[in-house]
Amino acid sequence: MYERIYSAIQSVDDFVWGWGMIVLLLGTHIFLTLRTGFIQRKTITKGIPLSVSKEDGADGEVSQFGALATALASTIGTGNIIGVGTAIALGGPGAVLWCWLTGVFGIATKYAESLIAVKYRVKTADGRMQGGAMYALERGLNMKWLGMIFAVFAGFASFGIGCATQVNAIAEVCNANLGIDPWIIGVVVAVLTAFVIFGGIKSIASVCEKLVPFMAAFYVLGCVIILVLNHEYIIPTVQTICSLAFADEGAVVGGLVGGGLRYAIQYGVARGLFSNESGMGSAPIAAAAARTKNPVRQALVSSTGTFWDTVVVCLMTGLVLVSTMMKNPELGTGAITDGGELTTLAFSQIPYFGPFVLVVGIITFAYSTTLGWAYYGERCVEYFAGKIGLIPYRVLYIVVALIAPVLALDLVWLIADILNALMAIPNLIAVLLLSPVIVKETKKYVNNLDAVDDTPIPVVKTGVGKK
Repeated sequence: MYERIYSAIQSVDDFVWGWGMIVLLLGTHIFLTLRTGFIQRKTITKGIPLSVSKEDGADGEVSQFGALATALASTIGTGNIIGVGTAIALGGPGAVLWCWLTGVFGIATKYAESLIAVKYRVKTADGRMQGGAMYALERGLNMKWLGMIFAVFAGFASFGIGCATQVNAIAEVCNANLGIDPWIIGVVVAVLTAFVIFGGIKSIASVCEKLVPFMAAFYVLGCVIILVLNHEYIIPTVQTICSLAFADEGAVVGGLVGGGLRYAIQYGVARGLFSNESGMGSAPIAAAAARTKNPVRQALVSSTGTFWDTVVVCLMTGLVLVSTMMKNPELGTGAITDGGELTTLAFSQIPYFGPFVLVVGIITFAYSTTLGWAYYGERCVEYFAGKIGLIPYRVLYIVVALIAPVLALDLVWLIADILNALMAIPNLIAVLLLSPVIVKETKKYVNNLDAVDDTPIPVVKTGVGKK
C-alpha cells in the first residue's frame, strides 16, 4: 500500500516539477533580472551593507536584519545540506550548477517579490504588519481569490517544508550519531518551538538574529576544512559539475556518472527553490514586517538571503560533496543514492570533529527553519481564516513537530516539493504582472535609498484585508 501511495505522489511531483515549472521559474528569474537592470550587481555594494544598518523612525515590527535573519532561518535548512546531496544523488553532479544558477538569477526574483510585499503591506489594528504575495495579489492586482489560493497552499506547505522535513532530519541525525530516540527529539523540538512561536515575530526574529550568523559561519568553516583536505580535486570538481550539467543521460566525466540534462535541471532547480525559496513567496512575508523607509531598501536586504543561501552555502556543499566523490571513485558509480548518506561520508573526512560539525549544522539549520516557517504559516492562516485560526494552527504545528521523527522522510520530501510548486505559481503570477510597478519603484529609489515612501499603510481588522 505504501509503495502505491508513494508511486502516485511521485507521479504528481514529476508532473508539477516538469518542464513547465522549470521554464516558468527560471524564465521568471531571467525576466526579472533583465527588467530590474541586473539588480544582482547591487547585492554586495548595497544589499549587504543595508542589512546591518539601523532603520530608525520607519514603520515596521522588526529591524531589517531581524526580517532577513527570519527569512534566512527558514531558507538555510536541510535543503542546504541533505537537499544538495539528494540533488546530486538523483540528478548527478551537474545538478549543482543548476542549483547555483537558480540562486544567482533568483536574487532578482527575491528582490521583486519582497519589494511588492512591502509596497502592498497592511497594518492590523493592534499594530502588526502583514504582507506577502496574498496582499500583493489582492491590493495590487485585485485578485483576492488568487491571494487566498496562495495563502492556503503556503499554510499547508509550512507543515511539510517548514516542520516535518526539518524535525525528521534532526531526529535522524541525532539517532544515527548520538543514539537518541526519535520520540525524545520530537518532544524536545516541539516544546522549544512552542516557547518561541507563541511570542510572535519579535520573539522569532530575536532568536534568529542570534542563531543564523553562528550556524552559517560554523557550517561554512566545516566546508572550508573539507575543501582544504580535497584541494587537489577542486578544479576537476568544477569542470565535472559544468560538464555533467549539460551531458546526456549516463554520461561519465571525471569518473562520475551524470543523471542526464533533464534530471540535472529538474533536481537542481527543485533543490535550489527548496533551498533559497526565490519565487516561492515565503521570505517576503517576513520582509513585510521590517522597519524600512521605502520598499527598495528592504527588497535589496531580502535579496541578499538568496545570495548567502544558495550562491554561497549551497555551492560550498556541492563542491564538498562532488570533490569527495572524486576523491573516492567508488562513490561515483551510483552506489550512493541517499543524499544524507553522501553528506555524512563527506563530513567524516574531518578527523574527530566531522560528524559533530554535520550534526550541529543540521540541528541548527533545521530548527531555525522550523521557526521561520511557523511565522509564514501563521500569516497565511490569518489571511484566509482570520485571527481565530492562529491558536489552532500553532497547536497543530507543534503536533506535527512532535510526530515528525517517525514519518517517512522520502514521502515528506515529495509532498513538500509538490506544495512548493503549488504556492510558487500564484506568487510568480504576482511578480510578473506587477513587474511594471517593480521597475517604477526601483528607478525611484535604487539611487536614492534614503528617500521616505510616505504612502499611507492601510489599517485592517485582521487577515483578509477588511478595513
